[in-house]
Amino acid sequence: MSANPFTQLIFDLFILSAIIISAYTVNFYYLAFLSRRRKGVMPTVDLGTPSVTIQLPIYNEKYVAKRLVDAVCNLDYPKDQLNIMILDDSDDDTVELLENVVNDYKKQGFAIEHIRRGTRKGYKAGALKYAMEITTSEYVAIFDADFIPPTSFLKQAIPHFSKPNIGLIQCRWGHVNENYSTITQVQALSLDFHFLIEQKAKSNSHLFMNFNGTAGIWRRDCIEDAGGWHTATLVEDLDLSYRAQMKGWKCVFLPDIVIDAELPAQMNGAKRQQYRWAKGSIQCATKLLFDIVVKRKVAIEAKIQAFIQLTRHIVFPLILIQFLTLPILLAGQVNLYVVSFLPVITLATYLAMGPGAYILIMQSMYGKSWKSKMKIMPALLIYNAGMSVNNTVAVFDAVLGKKNEFLRTPKYGLISKDDDWKDKAYNLPFTQTTLLEIFFGVYGIMGIFIAIFSNNPIFVPIIALQTIGFFFIAYLSISHTRFRRNKSKNAIPLTKKEKTANNIYKLAMLGIVAIIVFGGYMAISGYNTEIYPLDRIRGNLDGIISSS
Repeated sequence: MSANPFTQLIFDLFILSAIIISAYTVNFYYLAFLSRRRKGVMPTVDLGTPSVTIQLPIYNEKYVAKRLVDAVCNLDYPKDQLNIMILDDSDDDTVELLENVVNDYKKQGFAIEHIRRGTRKGYKAGALKYAMEITTSEYVAIFDADFIPPTSFLKQAIPHFSKPNIGLIQCRWGHVNENYSTITQVQALSLDFHFLIEQKAKSNSHLFMNFNGTAGIWRRDCIEDAGGWHTATLVEDLDLSYRAQMKGWKCVFLPDIVIDAELPAQMNGAKRQQYRWAKGSIQCATKLLFDIVVKRKVAIEAKIQAFIQLTRHIVFPLILIQFLTLPILLAGQVNLYVVSFLPVITLATYLAMGPGAYILIMQSMYGKSWKSKMKIMPALLIYNAGMSVNNTVAVFDAVLGKKNEFLRTPKYGLISKDDDWKDKAYNLPFTQTTLLEIFFGVYGIMGIFIAIFSNNPIFVPIIALQTIGFFFIAYLSISHTRFRRNKSKNAIPLTKKEKTANNIYKLAMLGIVAIIVFGGYMAISGYNTEIYPLDRIRGNLDGIISSS
């Protein structure tokens, strides 16, 4: 390999990123091992029917709010021991809808309250904090608006508070609209990995696990002892659960109690959710990691796993670094094969560390149905690759301390494939991040040309996978925006902002075609010249660096 400073810097970045990504990947396999090997039988005790308050934080959820309230009021639990708080911060017709629903259930004898704070200060965390000031029940269950708890939920979950130090019972998320589209299928698979591998392993191994913000029951004393709900991060659930465990409370995951929920069907909604989770995790890392590290009562393994969970989203910037540096190294004729005379080992290693290992994991997760789930795996790889831009922006926003409003993920009451969301309210437009995704997609096409014409075709599938991911996410972000409604029956006038976005989209498409044509021409013609054009550019950069 050339020893010039520029190439060395790029190579070092590439290798360092690969090492860190591999470390996080290996840890996931370790958790998969723990989820299978450390199986604990969770004891239960007969606690009778203690008082329970169910808190339902809601903001502009007119399509699913009634469904949630109906499900909660249908729970098999004594009315005199059940208090329902609808924490409604809405500013649309959800308010009137909930008023009518609450009045109907009050007439039926339910202890149900429609609580209006008159402000969105603190957003969801602020609403939960406000509700705790007027909550007297021993246990507090929380559901987001799109969840549908089964009638037996409380009677199944409450007995698992078998020890006084158990502060949280977290149940598994189900997916009421899993088969609605490819987007919902890949999200369902990704969430199943989280619950059936990560949450299960940590719950059974005395490691820090997180509350997922919904589908769980808290012991009220635990919330108060941990300091209550904080509004400093976008993931108040992760924040509180970690603070509780630092205080010595135990969080338990119950994989056999499944609470159905609606997955985002619109790409821009899915990206918003991923952004919030990624940024919030880094915010919690900044807020909590030092205290976790210096806490003597926290085991070393628990500290390591807490560090990995809170910082794992840094993998996405590292993925982009690898994506950007690989074509440069290939153009510079840097040998990246594991064994130079047998490049197939490189692909074999990649498959063993990535998709290949997931086959074994999915067999243990789904049993006989693993093959049907495995069909979704290629789409999940493409989805995760494309989502790396969105999540990288979130990581940088968190590191730089950028303040954001808590932006909820809109839901539309989707269950069957016949349900349509495109003509409904809450339709989100694409953002500037989409233009970045297009840029990375174009860069990937140029990278494919470089891999081919530098005699490194083995790297084409790796670059192509990410390139497809960027274009896939960008395309759906744009096509799912209001002005691109495919099935709308009634034409809706475009706003000025939407017209501007439409024009930007058209110009971007023209630019993409021009860059692809120009890049292909330069790659082919440059390959036949004495000096490869990218080598010349790299040489100029090396000269600038050396002379400075």
